[in-house]
Amino acid sequence: MSTGPLVGRTRELGLLHGFVETAVAEGGALLMAGEVGVGKTALLGAAAAHAAGLGARVLRASGVEFEAEVSFAGLHQLVAPLSAEIAALPPDARRAIGVAVGLAVGPAPDQLALTNALLALLSAAASESSVLMVVDDLQWLDRASATLFGLLARRLDGTGIGLLGVVRTGEGSVFEEAGLPEIAVGPLDDDAAAALLTEAFPDLPPRAARQVLAEAQGNPLALIELPTHDGPAAADPSVGRTPVGRRLRLTFARRIEGLPAETRAQLLLAALDGTGELFPAISVGELEPAERARLIRVHPVTRGVQFRHPLTRSAVVELSTDQERRETHRRLAARHPADSERRAWHLAEAASAPDEQIAQLLEEAALKTKGRGDPVGAIDLLLRAAELSPGPDDHDRRAMFATYLGADVTGDLTNPRALAAGRGGQGRTVAAAVAAAAYMVNSGGDIDTIHRLLLGALRNVGQPVRGWDAPLSEIVYVLQANCSFGSRAELLDDYQAALDGLGLEPPEILTLLGSTFLQPARLARPSLPLLDEAIAGIGDQSDHAHAVRLAIAAMYVDRMAGCRNALWRVVEHGRAGGAIASAIKAFALLGFDGVLSGDWDGVLRLADEGLAFTTRHHYRLLGGFLQYDQAMIAAARGDRTTVRRLTDDLVSWGGPNRIGFVLQLAAHAKAIDALGSGEFETAYRHALEICSPETVPVCKPAALWVLLDLVEAAVRVERMREARAHVADIQQAAVADLSPRLSLITAGATGMTAPSASFRDAFDAALATPGANRWPFAHARIRLAYGERLRRAKSTSEARRHLTDALDTFERLGAIPWATRCRAELRASGLPAADRATEPPDPLTPQEREIAALAAAGLTNKQIGERLYLSPRTVGAHLYHVFPKLGISSRAALRDALERLSNPSV
Repeated sequence: MSTGPLVGRTRELGLLHGFVETAVAEGGALLMAGEVGVGKTALLGAAAAHAAGLGARVLRASGVEFEAEVSFAGLHQLVAPLSAEIAALPPDARRAIGVAVGLAVGPAPDQLALTNALLALLSAAASESSVLMVVDDLQWLDRASATLFGLLARRLDGTGIGLLGVVRTGEGSVFEEAGLPEIAVGPLDDDAAAALLTEAFPDLPPRAARQVLAEAQGNPLALIELPTHDGPAAADPSVGRTPVGRRLRLTFARRIEGLPAETRAQLLLAALDGTGELFPAISVGELEPAERARLIRVHPVTRGVQFRHPLTRSAVVELSTDQERRETHRRLAARHPADSERRAWHLAEAASAPDEQIAQLLEEAALKTKGRGDPVGAIDLLLRAAELSPGPDDHDRRAMFATYLGADVTGDLTNPRALAAGRGGQGRTVAAAVAAAAYMVNSGGDIDTIHRLLLGALRNVGQPVRGWDAPLSEIVYVLQANCSFGSRAELLDDYQAALDGLGLEPPEILTLLGSTFLQPARLARPSLPLLDEAIAGIGDQSDHAHAVRLAIAAMYVDRMAGCRNALWRVVEHGRAGGAIASAIKAFALLGFDGVLSGDWDGVLRLADEGLAFTTRHHYRLLGGFLQYDQAMIAAARGDRTTVRRLTDDLVSWGGPNRIGFVLQLAAHAKAIDALGSGEFETAYRHALEICSPETVPVCKPAALWVLLDLVEAAVRVERMREARAHVADIQQAAVADLSPRLSLITAGATGMTAPSASFRDAFDAALATPGANRWPFAHARIRLAYGERLRRAKSTSEARRHLTDALDTFERLGAIPWATRCRAELRASGLPAADRATEPPDPLTPQEREIAALAAAGLTNKQIGERLYLSPRTVGAHLYHVFPKLGISSRAALRDALERLSNPSV
């Protein structure tokens, strides 16, 4: 019977053997999907045996139905046999693995660090022989492990490490979103089914065989398990045409019911534990009846228990009573440390009534789980904690915090207002408010309604006994975001009064956001050292929501370059089915950054992908931010139809909901569109929608993106008094001290408005700003303005130099209207300017080209970072994107690739 289950699987075995041979030689991943009992596990075993026959090391993990809520349970199974390799890892990688699986204590590793550590561990295991990971029942694998394995699967090419996963059709798994190659396993055809049944039961009478074949419907497990010594189980007329899965459960149930009570108790213990381990107090002899009934296997040495099929495990649990399950969970809880997640989970399953002590343990476990990068697991634990909370305030606080995490982190925009309806009380108001507000903010709701909801909750809090607990921190964060999106002075005043009323010093991240995000022009400067320190440590941040908030704090003060790696890790996590909402925010933040830094084609690709996420998950507000990115690039490139379509859409929903920030984004795109088309009065009017009545209004942080546009438009329509007043406001606000980009903008705007005797000094100061070419569009526009003034001052040759440099940048960016203006100025200077719009665009952004050139010259990432004021990690991230753009795979090939890029004919 050992070969029976593989009858009729020639095609599948051929595909699997081919994959295994490729994987152990080169690496790769494959997903196998099929219905229950169709033989996936048998095929998985055959693939593993083939790999072992080729000399590969096989590592196994499996999802367990009753353990899916235990974070990194699957990872623990996979790495358990690799203790020697773990001990030999570098300290950072060893700590990352150890913390994730509970073998070490310390700060939780971020997703990329953990992925890299796991890859390093597997590479170490593969140093002597190739490695094949086989992961069964992915639909029940805990989400943290499944997300990690999904990220790993896309990085296995060329490693000699293979991953073969199995998922039950229709059950769902984050692995199915990873885009892996897939094999579908279907039922056996009639001939193969008959052959399998004959091989397994050669003495089965023909009439009984026909009944089994009819009932089994080509399902191999059913063909093997339905017949009994007394004939086919299908002969029972009371069962009728029961679906195969249910039919098999009935078969296993009959066997379980016939076992001694002691054996059934031990089976239940093994089923609910999920680790596959027996305990010293259990006698193997008590499990012998279950082995004889072909329900389990017991390893002769390790005494580990393996159920022959997940349906067997399910049947054991289904046949037990509530009291038996609770008692078993209590026994299992006693096996784990007092502060462990498993202990809290087992105690929760053992509880028969609300219990605040257990609820508190679950809440603490939830916060730890969130910090380890598993917000979905945290939500599940919080919801269970809410169920076990005796007090209504604690119940609603935990339930609403779980709902809030769903809206703000995981992408679940379930409307929480139904949960909040009819509930009162101080604690419940705060919890309900943060959940409902998060829902309304993300879905683009009315700013004033959200504001009133949050303020009412904060005023009810007063001075909380527990200080800054998680729900209170979240409600202040959402209120900050709402004030920024509303962009009105009265919203800020209300926020500050409510915050002062708490009488508490806010957590560090809220302090940073309150200054650099909410009021950057007025408050950011003193916070910059703290922000820079926090960003320097962002690579160690495993909480995706926190990493995103640091990037938000960096947005207006141009520290986004230090956050890019972390944001891309969040995007990857979301792509793998993890923190969806955080990933959508990362898309938006990377889009804002790319518009300023000139990676426009990359932004358009990112916006397309991000909008697919926002549409699927109903994140209207964040989708609007991505539309702004598209509109800005369309405006700079002269696509006026697209600008009009996108900005009209932003205004159509941003206006009625009083989302001032969205209206400002639309006005900004319109201003750039009008500037490029020479409609300077229109551009000035749109810029005033953001900067009026002051150049740098406290309540409108987006004004820091439009300073140059406002000044240029004012100069073009000969409003020199207004333009100079705007520049004076910029200088008085000292925004130049906030970032090199704002220093560039301030000096450039000063040059545009300076008298003839001093404009050169201002423009020269602008162009001498360290790293000024990191913002190529603004840099080129300042060069254009400088060249225009130089030509009018009769400094023709100097003007041509700046105009030519500006033209090169505009053409590389595809900014056609601006390139046209440059060419017109060059012609006016007496130098014909050929139209190079038909030349292929440079695949590299200016910053990528500069980094690539320095790397080609032999500089290390650290040396490049010191020159360009970037972190070595950021330099590495740029090179990671440069290599595929140039079609190369190493630094050694950079010099030749850059030469080919500069001289295509070479």
